[in-house]
Amino acid sequence: MPSYSIGQAARLLGVSSETVRRWADGGQLRMDRDGAGNRVIDGVGLAAFAKERAAGAHPVPGEARTSVRNAFAGIVTAVTLDDVIAQVEVQSGPHRVVAVVSREAVEDLGIEVGVEATARIKSTHVHVDRPDERG
Repeated sequence: MPSYSIGQAARLLGVSSETVRRWADGGQLRMDRDGAGNRVIDGVGLAAFAKERAAGAHPVPGEARTSVRNAFAGIVTAVTLDDVIAQVEVQSGPHRVVAVVSREAVEDLGIEVGVEATARIKSTHVHVDRPDERG
C-alpha cells in the first residue's frame, strides 16, 4: 500500500502543506509515522479523504437524470471559434477540461468566457496513467 508525505498529499488534494497539517492535527485526516519518524498518510485513507472532500464541492446546477457519470461544473475560461467547430475550456476546481463542440452549440448555449458550464464526459476511451517509478 502506498503512503504519501504531507507535501505529496497537498499536491494531490490541491491545497497547501499547512492545510494538510491542520486537517491531520484536527483529526480530519489520519497520519502515521514511518520508520524514520516522518508523518505519512496511507494511500487508501488519502483516497477516501479526497472522495469525501469532493462530494458536493462542485455541485452541478440543475442536475438532470443522466447516464453520464463524469460531470465537471465550473467556469468557462476560453472559447476558440472556427467556421464550424469550437474549442471550449472549463476550469472545474483544479481540473481543466477541454471540449471540441460545434460552433452552433456554443452559440445556442451562450457559451462564452466567464459563464458557468458543466463539462459532461462519457467515454469508453478514458486513460489512467501512473508515474514511472523505475528511475
